[in-house]
Amino acid sequence: MNDYTIRVEHVSQVFGGMEHPVVALKDINLDVSQGQFVCLLGPSGCGKSTLLNAIAGFVTPSQGLITADGRVVTEPGPQRAMVFQEYALFPWMTVEQNIGFGLEIRGEAHPARSARVDHWLRTLGLQDFRKRFPKELSGGMRQRVAIARVLALDSPVLLMDEPFGALDALTRRNLQDELVRIWAESAKTVIFVTHSIEEAIYLADRIVVMTYRPGTVKQDRLVDLPRPRDPASSVFNDLKRELCVLVMEEQDNYERAQRAAAMA
Repeated sequence: MNDYTIRVEHVSQVFGGMEHPVVALKDINLDVSQGQFVCLLGPSGCGKSTLLNAIAGFVTPSQGLITADGRVVTEPGPQRAMVFQEYALFPWMTVEQNIGFGLEIRGEAHPARSARVDHWLRTLGLQDFRKRFPKELSGGMRQRVAIARVLALDSPVLLMDEPFGALDALTRRNLQDELVRIWAESAKTVIFVTHSIEEAIYLADRIVVMTYRPGTVKQDRLVDLPRPRDPASSVFNDLKRELCVLVMEEQDNYERAQRAAAMA
């Protein structure tokens, strides 16, 4: 696999008109190399999802440049696959049809498509649910299907926007473990948005803490902890306390801004 680097250079993002502009991102610089697992961490309103959408090609930066594998990102592409918090499954399709949909659109021949769907059904424990429809599945199972559909495309980059945020704690941990295992085996690049400090430490080998609006990089922190990681360990909790200070400063800024807006 090539060294598929994501490069964000002096990116700013402004929404709204000239009279009431909202500066979501300001002068973001970030390089993510092939195989890294990076978490974007921060409170609501810090621009995490906006930055992820810009990397995906869903929005065009107001200023600056985003490149992927040396090419300027101007639109979504098959090299960067997105998993959303909302499951975004087709309700009229079965599990196996949902997983194979992207492959079918891409024109992959049926035998190869079927083999790849079978692989991800087994890998994510969905074999017994292949003929079920999304409405028949739990939230955790639906998210497994959404992840399997993206992984079936074999994109070098996975962009994940709080994909486990709506799940219960046990299901969330199980899917975190599945994701780490798949990442370790595949050498894919993962950029993962979360507001959970513990989730970021548990998953990432690099955490980018963002400031409240306008979103900038407050700290870019390597996570040099052995895997599997133990959230009860002293080193895990030392890092958690360190990051908590940084994030809570931005959470306070967010709450002050909310109070000011309510009084305006």
